[in-house]
Amino acid sequence: MKEKRTGEIMTEQLIEWGVDHIYGLPGDSINEFVDDLRHKEDKIRFIQVRHEEVGALSASAYSKLTGKLGVCLSITGPGAIHMLNGLYDAKQDGAPVLAIVGQVTSSMVGTDAFQEVNLERLFDDVAVFNRRAESAEQLPDLLNKAIRSAYTESGVSVLVVPDNLFAVKHEKDEFITAPTYVKSQYEPNQESIQEAANLINQAEKPIILAGRGTRESRKELIDFAEKINAPIVLSLLGKGTIPDYHELNLGQHGQIGTKPAYEAIMETDLLLLIGTSFPYREYLPDHTNAVQIDLKSKKIGSLYPITTGLCGDVRQILPSLTEKVKANEHTAYLKKYQEKMKKWHINMIKEKKEEQNPIQAPQLMYALEQEVENDAIISCDVGNVTVWTTRFFPFTNQQFIISGRLASMGIGLPGAIAGKVANPDKQVVAICGDGGFSMVMHDFVTAVKYDLPIKVVVLNNSRLAMIKYEQQEMGNLNYKTGLGEINFAKFAESCGGEGYRIEKSEDLSNDLKRAFESSKPAVIDVAIEDMAPLPGKIHFDQAVKYGEYLIKEFFTNNKMEFPEVKKSLKRL
Repeated sequence: MKEKRTGEIMTEQLIEWGVDHIYGLPGDSINEFVDDLRHKEDKIRFIQVRHEEVGALSASAYSKLTGKLGVCLSITGPGAIHMLNGLYDAKQDGAPVLAIVGQVTSSMVGTDAFQEVNLERLFDDVAVFNRRAESAEQLPDLLNKAIRSAYTESGVSVLVVPDNLFAVKHEKDEFITAPTYVKSQYEPNQESIQEAANLINQAEKPIILAGRGTRESRKELIDFAEKINAPIVLSLLGKGTIPDYHELNLGQHGQIGTKPAYEAIMETDLLLLIGTSFPYREYLPDHTNAVQIDLKSKKIGSLYPITTGLCGDVRQILPSLTEKVKANEHTAYLKKYQEKMKKWHINMIKEKKEEQNPIQAPQLMYALEQEVENDAIISCDVGNVTVWTTRFFPFTNQQFIISGRLASMGIGLPGAIAGKVANPDKQVVAICGDGGFSMVMHDFVTAVKYDLPIKVVVLNNSRLAMIKYEQQEMGNLNYKTGLGEINFAKFAESCGGEGYRIEKSEDLSNDLKRAFESSKPAVIDVAIEDMAPLPGKIHFDQAVKYGEYLIKEFFTNNKMEFPEVKKSLKRL
């Protein structure tokens, strides 16, 4: 039997698991494995990023989009540390990701060698599987265990390998583990389903709060909601589950949500939490019956005092419930909020159709509507841009990617890179704020290098606008939220891509069309007015604190004239 390097065996294992690309950077403590990858580049692409954080965020985004394992690698020390943010994003949003991390050679581990850090301790909190290989013989089995753990627990697996182990040759071709994963099938007992059905049958004002767990169950969700006459509210990660203009859709919930969604949830007599662990308790009602459906039993009842829970696949449970429940004859509640939502949509459409200079974010979203394809992938960054996108861009069948529970700025570009790698034939658009994009902008050149014709739309107000608004909302004066001005279009051109700088509303349509018709990666740098998107529902304490900010701003800096104060107060 021919001897094989351990790194070669591991590369073949990854291919057998269905891995076709890896994000990362080569370096001295991972170079042996990188050399093994080099020999298999026809089957497994090595996508060289400019920063390991982008590699980990891309792996996380790829997993969220496809349900497949995202894979990234790095050297020990600084490279490993750089990956942490992306790995925490995967952890928080339940994405299976594998990180292969190099370490100093076996004989040097524990001697405070150059760049050595305690990687097992570093990754202890983020990982569901976290092991350092002691011998080359262990590695194939450890790799199988790592991948299986990532899939089984929907989390991060970290495999730490002293680089010399990859180069060890051995003949063994049989291992104690198999490169397979069998997905668990959970189905609640009939008593639990009947208990939930009884609660639904008793309700006159049921409402559904749907999350990422319903993304693959659009038809089942709509069939269920139609039978019980329940409006549907979406969590941020559930964006795109059903079209925004669907008659049952009341929009997003929470700080970024719509007023009809908030009011309807607060009035309900039965809250149905489906595929979501919505974390904002202040946006949920007190003393209300609740049913939760989730694939993971540990999530049921973890963030809300539910009445009953159903553990299992939403796609299987919803048809069973739909069959058991009675048609809800009480329609007044649904019709009331459908009318409110129609008025909300009318106001949003009116606002984004206004032609103003300087350009406002809603105008840009309206212009994007005309260019973004029905099945596009939209990677949205974190900040005010999240609100502008979720509130003013109407999703139909587009896929939505974002950093949800971690809410990490900088996800827009890596998400778009992963989206184009996963779906080369689809249009992929990143919608970013200037703050988020500037955190990772160096990797736009990665899109150019690998000929990934993504479109990156930057809402550029030279400011950390959401932080500015948060300071005001707390009653504090603004401090250190201004950013230096950058012409991102010229930056894109310097990377070898295309750049478009738009400063006037009359140029929006033509310049966007030119950018989207191009076959090259492009950055569309749009200078927008610095304005805050107010919450769909403003709480009394928010209004009070904002009033405190206005008073402080007026008397401390004397920058605001009375008409400006009056205008600001009117927005409340």
